[in-house]
Amino acid sequence: MPLGDVGRGIRDALVGTIRGAGNVMETTLEATRQTTVKALQGVRDIGGEVTGVVTDTITGSVQAASEVGSSVGSAAKGAVIGVVQGVGEVAQVTVGTLSDTVRAAIKGTQEVGGDVVGAGQGAVEGALVAAKSVGLTLEDSVTSVARAAIEGTSEVGGDIAATAKAVVRGTIQGSQEVGEDALGAVRSSSREVIKTAADVGGDLATMARNAVEGAIEGSKGIGLTAEDAAAAAATGAVEAAAQISEAAGRTTRDAVSGVISGVRVVVQAPFGGSDKKD
Repeated sequence: MPLGDVGRGIRDALVGTIRGAGNVMETTLEATRQTTVKALQGVRDIGGEVTGVVTDTITGSVQAASEVGSSVGSAAKGAVIGVVQGVGEVAQVTVGTLSDTVRAAIKGTQEVGGDVVGAGQGAVEGALVAAKSVGLTLEDSVTSVARAAIEGTSEVGGDIAATAKAVVRGTIQGSQEVGEDALGAVRSSSREVIKTAADVGGDLATMARNAVEGAIEGSKGIGLTAEDAAAAAATGAVEAAAQISEAAGRTTRDAVSGVISGVRVVVQAPFGGSDKKD
């Protein structure tokens, strides 16, 4: 989708600003926050304009990072935080705003052939950090951004299994950064990944295993044990799959039981579920 005036403006401004910047995330955050506030101030129907401004600003930001060879993941994180906080200065932020930012980061990255998985992780981290700053709960935010990341990747024909791993990594990093319960967030995120995968036609076993791998990778260096993180992701995945059908629950449990990436995974959820979707 062609960039609008806002998107072109932020892209052109950031191309010069982030080239050689010491901190791409912080540079992108401040630029996108200011751009969002300016674009929405004085608008009569802010609700009708938010989605377009969010999408255009995020897309311009990730395109700028890709153009100068900077980290798309860092740019996506900064852009998501900046846009959400910018919206929050002039209007009420909803979980729908978070979803729009995550989708825009993924779609904008795909359009320029950038690292969609990296953008997805950065966008998830940024969305959770931004959510805390504008008063949204972690529980609502986690499920919204996880669904948006998988749906957005599916819509651009990307690898949703790779995004599942990135979503859980981003969930751990984002929740840890704002001092929230990372294990509870991982369980919720993994649960939503499986629910969304079922909706878009993904392989549940592969998605679940990737979610566990993402939890293991994300736990490194932040004070969580890999075993606890893996158990949270595996449990969330099995809970969601069992609600879809008994067969899906069994297949998913088998996929995440045993040793994954050198870590013994223990599923804490009791097996069970109905034979049809919620």
